[in-house]
Amino acid sequence: MDSALLDIRRIYVEPAAAELPRGREVLDRFPDAERVEVESHNRIPELYGDETNVARWVRIKRGALVLGVKKSLTARPNGRSADFIAPSAANGCAMACAYCYVPRHKGYSNPITVFANIDKIAGYVRRHAGRQGPKPTPNECDPALWVYDIGENSDCSLDARVSDNVRDLVDLFGTLPNAKASFATKHVNRDLLTWDPRGHTRIRFSLMPAADAKLLDIRTSPIADRIAAIDDFVAAGYEVHVNFSPVVVRDGWLADWAELLDQLDAGIGPAAKSQLAAEIIFLTHNRDLHQVNLGWHPKAEDLLWRPDLQQGKRSENGFWNVRYRTGAKGSYVSALRDLISTHIPYCRIRYAF
Repeated sequence: MDSALLDIRRIYVEPAAAELPRGREVLDRFPDAERVEVESHNRIPELYGDETNVARWVRIKRGALVLGVKKSLTARPNGRSADFIAPSAANGCAMACAYCYVPRHKGYSNPITVFANIDKIAGYVRRHAGRQGPKPTPNECDPALWVYDIGENSDCSLDARVSDNVRDLVDLFGTLPNAKASFATKHVNRDLLTWDPRGHTRIRFSLMPAADAKLLDIRTSPIADRIAAIDDFVAAGYEVHVNFSPVVVRDGWLADWAELLDQLDAGIGPAAKSQLAAEIIFLTHNRDLHQVNLGWHPKAEDLLWRPDLQQGKRSENGFWNVRYRTGAKGSYVSALRDLISTHIPYCRIRYAF
């Protein structure tokens, strides 16, 4: 494990999680870490909701781990990237992307939380998929299988360095005749190449121009490494798509995206190209996150907070978000679609927004 990315010094533990087999495995994996008993994984004052943590943003992500029990098990309909959002086997992240929406919900640094009741999570998913039966008609998620996003609030490639939860889910979906797992990642974990996904796990490598990634994708795998991994994951039995996300509009953005698309085209082989598809997600930012970022990474806000280009909108969760202005955004989407059709015409665009 890269100690610059993860060096777990303290584990916040729900007692019920420590009694479960997966909980004991995680604790054994980090035997030298201090253990702090907590009543609930999502009510830890020194981690969540304390604005003084801005000064310790990366230090917390690198050195803290939370071990809890997932209480509510639901599969939410999605219909865009996936048919359903599976119940989380983890949330939070050791990486520190400046645009990440997760801190908006949990508060400040938000390190990895591992849910130890993976057996119940997997059992719920198995039963839910069983109730769906065969997929009746193709849709933009997949032509034949129900798609479950297993990493909405975390990065599964990184989670797999902390526990075996992700492997258990990949193994599970390999046995389900009517469903597949899906997750987006910014972390190349080649340990996953030794697993057997049986074509029932879709990995979506998130890509953006390297100049943007250097400023915004903090503590993630370099863009070149993500592209270099695609062929290997296809050969290992994964379906591999790409997420062009988030797309940030700035001076010279289209020229840099053209360069990225050429790098992708040159970096993957025929097998990857024959199954490649993309999701395009333009930046949505948040007023509260903007204020947080000013405390630990203000340079990122030069790209992310652009009142001259953005308009505000209250989200369903009550947050004040900003996105590119209606009308102008449509032209941005069209311009990027045209680039993709020119530089990587074999890449199907699953959706763009």
